[in-house]
Amino acid sequence: MPRLRLVSREEANDPLVLFMYDRKFPGRDPATDPGVTASGAPGNYEAVLAHAPDILEHAVRGFYIKQTKKRKLPLNYMELAIARIGWACGCRWMFSEHSKILRGLGYSEEALAMIPNWALFDGFDAAERAVLAYADCLAFDHGRTPDGLFAELQKHFDEEQLIELTYIASMFMMNAGMIRALRLEHDDYDERVVEMPSPCGYRFVDREPMPLPERR
Repeated sequence: MPRLRLVSREEANDPLVLFMYDRKFPGRDPATDPGVTASGAPGNYEAVLAHAPDILEHAVRGFYIKQTKKRKLPLNYMELAIARIGWACGCRWMFSEHSKILRGLGYSEEALAMIPNWALFDGFDAAERAVLAYADCLAFDHGRTPDGLFAELQKHFDEEQLIELTYIASMFMMNAGMIRALRLEHDDYDERVVEMPSPCGYRFVDREPMPLPERR
């Protein structure tokens, strides 16, 4: 289960919360009868953020900003950046959901499979490769971006498009961290880096190591 309780439909009275419940879980209570969303995700993001409806509204408006047709940047570039950020940030839900969107936008299975290793795949064109490299700068280097890479981005996108790409990709990077921290959606799993069991009776003893054999 997520780290925070899911807000039931019965206790929700905020219009945005109820709107999101009706949209994702028509006729159901996401806290007591969650099922799955259309894409197969648990759908508990909204049901947890419903504890703070104004925060939920801020997050949802961010998603609308990405999706609206008012954007000048074509959707495929935004989705490439988000999918790569999902992988780079270790957010299984984000990588999964936005890979599905890319599939719907016409990307091949080969291209989707190569997002983790995009630099080795010549099926991405120059603009796509620049976007993927920029996503890595945001996710791995906290936004530090080489001048040469930014110059390459400017060959393909204008100023407004670059603001859109930077803002939306950074917004989803924040969401990736939040989803993992609260164990939402597909990222509800136990910590994998744990001490593994030793054979019965094992105990470390601090002593001088045995001398190595002479090499000839």
